[in-house]
Amino acid sequence: MTDAYRTLAGRGEADFEVQGSEFIGYAAPAPAVEDAEAFVESVEREHADATHNVPAYRVRVESGGPGDGYMLREYQSDDGEPTGSAGKPALNVLQQQDVENAVVVVTRYYGGTNLGVGGLARAYSRAAKEAIEAAGVVEQRPQERFTVTVEYDDSGTVRGILESADCDFDADYGEDVAFDVTVASEDAGDLRERIQSATSGRAAVE
Repeated sequence: MTDAYRTLAGRGEADFEVQGSEFIGYAAPAPAVEDAEAFVESVEREHADATHNVPAYRVRVESGGPGDGYMLREYQSDDGEPTGSAGKPALNVLQQQDVENAVVVVTRYYGGTNLGVGGLARAYSRAAKEAIEAAGVVEQRPQERFTVTVEYDDSGTVRGILESADCDFDADYGEDVAFDVTVASEDAGDLRERIQSATSGRAAVE
């Protein structure tokens, strides 16, 4: 699982009614399990009054240490709907579209008519599918995250290296300067070496 994989380009949303029940599908990229769970919680907070908030996600996790490869963690919940009628259909859409590092949540406001297990499965899978379509699917190379901590004297040098590299980073200027870096796994080793070399080993990379 070191090759490029399919994930979401951004966030997507879909909204429709089935026999009076409103279904709202949300989809978002999730580089880590924590991101997926945070997204689920944010939807649950936004729709605390909903009858159901049904989550599903597929996220890569390291199977061991860095460089040991990945495994896919898959999760779904019916959130009170009949077993197998909600979470599994939503997860099936992620599986069928071969989308990873992605999360979907389908919110339902009950409209007074029972839809049956088949009707629910169709509605939840439709909401997940349409939210994913709205988000868009892209190819992504496996990413790695690490933190570089340096004193202020070295911060300009490190920032310059990161700005010239093909990576994303956030800088936190506290007592020292901490850069949270996300970079393609295949480029991570070289980037670490460049930073260590430019700072004569003073940078703490973890």
